[in-house]
This record gives sequence, C-alpha cells and structure tokens, in this order.
Amino acid sequence: MKKEDCFYLGKIVRKYSFKGELLAKLDTDEPEMYVGMESVFVDYNPNLVPFFFESSQLHKSTLLRFKFEDIDTEEDAEDLIGAALYLPLDLLPTLNDDKFYYHEVIGFTAVDKNFGPIGTITGIKDNTSQAIFEIDRNGKQVLIPLIDDFIKKLDRKAKTIFLEAPDGLIDLYL
Repeated sequence: MKKEDCFYLGKIVRKYSFKGELLAKLDTDEPEMYVGMESVFVDYNPNLVPFFFESSQLHKSTLLRFKFEDIDTEEDAEDLIGAALYLPLDLLPTLNDDKFYYHEVIGFTAVDKNFGPIGTITGIKDNTSQAIFEIDRNGKQVLIPLIDDFIKKLDRKAKTIFLEAPDGLIDLYL
C-alpha cells in the first residue's frame, strides 16, 4: 500500500500500559467511527505496514486506546510511538454538499466571487493554526485561509470551488 492511496488517520502519541497498549490522537471530528477497526497501516521504517487490532476503544473521548496483535511489551509499544496511522482512501465516508476532504480538492480550480478565476489548488497547508489553500496562478502562489465563510460553493463535477475572499487579499499576491 502506498501513502498516496491512503488518508492520514492520526498518530500514536504514547504508551498506555505495560502490556503493549497505546494511545493515538486521531485527526477526525468523529473518532467513534474508528473504534472496532480490524487493521490500520502504520508508517514504520519508511513503509506502510499493516497492523491488526486485538482491541480498541475511545479514551477520554478523543484518543483511541488500542492494542495491536503481537505487541505485548512496553518495549514493543515504545518502538511505535510517533508513528503515523493510515487507512485506504476507499474507507473515507462520503461527504455531501460543500464539505470536502483536503486531498479531494487538489487540482480544483478556485474562483473568487469578485476577482474571478484565481488558479489551481496545488495544496492545503494544515500545519498552521489555520488551514490555507495554496493556489497556483500562472506560477505565482496565492494563499487563502480555509474558512467556512470564504467557501461559497463546491462543484465536484466541474472540479471548481467558489470562494469569496476579503477584498484585496488576492491582489496582495499578484
């Protein structure tokens, strides 16, 4: 399995017990959807390796407490701390209306209500406090915060996202 065929589910953050249990911070608004999974891919020594769950449950509502099969000691568990968890893209729930997954809109055309066509979305920076659309306009990068109020419409068929950025924001980059 390749990373580009998967979505990031979360990260193993710490050990929970001396019997190999771990805690993972899930990158989702609905962590309960991922309790009871059969397996997950772990980014381990730079490959995605399938690990099978022996048990899993929510811990303090946002963390997933789990035990992998064949991980029975503190030392085995320690080796996995910091590893990212992935699942195949086909396991993502379908979103309706103007909701979207970040990977889904890469390659979409961004159109602003006042400015008109801006360019092509090349990425979404989500490692900052505010996620940001990265848009290529003829070789120049335009950055627009990913704020619900700025997103007016998503047209999946036409691969277009309609925005209403604050006056002058786009002009700052051009």
